[in-house]
Amino acid sequence: MSKSETSKKKIQAIRGMNDLLPGQSPLWQYFEGQVQALMMRYGYDEIRTPIVEQTALFKRSIGEVTDIVEKEMYTFDDRNGDSLTLRPEGTASCVRAAMEHGLLHNQTQRLWYQGPMFRHERPQKGRYRQFHQVGVEAFGLEGPDIDAEMILLSARLWRELGLMEHVTLELNSLGSSEARAAYRDTLVAYFEQHLDLLDEDSRRRLGSNPLRILDSKNPEMAAMLADAPKLMDHLDDASREHFEALCAMLDAAGIDYVLNPRLVRGLDYYGRTVFEWTTTALGSQGTVCAGGRYDGLVEQLGGKPTPAVGFAMGIERLVLLLETLELVPDAARGELDLYVLPMDDATTGAALLLAERLRGELPGLRAQLHCGGGSFKSRIRKADRSGARLALLLGEDELAEGTATLKFLREEREQQSLPQSELKAALTSLLAGETR
Repeated sequence: MSKSETSKKKIQAIRGMNDLLPGQSPLWQYFEGQVQALMMRYGYDEIRTPIVEQTALFKRSIGEVTDIVEKEMYTFDDRNGDSLTLRPEGTASCVRAAMEHGLLHNQTQRLWYQGPMFRHERPQKGRYRQFHQVGVEAFGLEGPDIDAEMILLSARLWRELGLMEHVTLELNSLGSSEARAAYRDTLVAYFEQHLDLLDEDSRRRLGSNPLRILDSKNPEMAAMLADAPKLMDHLDDASREHFEALCAMLDAAGIDYVLNPRLVRGLDYYGRTVFEWTTTALGSQGTVCAGGRYDGLVEQLGGKPTPAVGFAMGIERLVLLLETLELVPDAARGELDLYVLPMDDATTGAALLLAERLRGELPGLRAQLHCGGGSFKSRIRKADRSGARLALLLGEDELAEGTATLKFLREEREQQSLPQSELKAALTSLLAGETR
């Protein structure tokens, strides 16, 4: 291909990194607004971190033998020769920022964040190479009560979104690092007795991260994995007491859950409590929210020993779930209330000022002004295509009389001519009942 042909070739988005179009944005804004309001109610403060970090941060936190670090990270050398990585998850960045700015010094923190993450995975519906997460983290609290609060917070979000009957909570404990080390030896011995049943990926993990084999989705290994030794049978006493107390709190709160001994999570830093919220409403079982306790991560990254627990949820998958189940309120779809239409060029300036006045008087009003001129017929067509419920027409007669005409675009009703001084009350009445 010649240079001139290359310069004319259309440039498209990178595979797996998608545009969010105007028709989709209101659904995201609705979900993000629900999350933001919930975090405020629970007393969690927002933190925002860069999307690029030193590669060492993720190698030390996630683990060098995890799929994320081995296969999926977007890593590059900058002009100074430093190895940098687009963040594949948010917890490590949150811990780094909290340590760097002294947020963990003799104090507790409840934090949340949202934003893009990057992993070089095979793109599929609801899973992309640039994806977006909401994350919640708590530091300095070691009891099961904060674990329970995390789960109750997420459960409240599902209820308020209408998703509770479509998700299942799965729960497990990974115990202490010492208990996991002893269990690992037992597990490796079991797998070595069944080497002929392990797939290639599991054999690779046998020497580096054997607990991840338990999370395999290979159906040919299902029976063998079901009979594998259970980590729950190897828990240390403190971890067992912590987990039993957590379960008692969830029982008291009326939260249903399933104990899943094969739930191990894919990141090395987890210990004790791990949990996932899963759904089958999108076809095969999928995780929409996951997390757990990572008491050793702060020390692992150079800080003082600090108990910590958190979770993350994927926005793409949750928005898709809301759309699939038709749980997005009409008022959250960003549709216009009013299309302000000057009937000719002579009334454009007056219509502009009237639209501004109404937006000031009715802060929740979604109003768009017709711009660009055109015939009256073409202006009416644009008003209809805007999706607004009402059109507000302003011509020379209305301008002279101090009135405006309300035209109903979605209902078979007679249009109304009203004094401009009465528009605020009329619009308030007509639009009453919509969720703002």
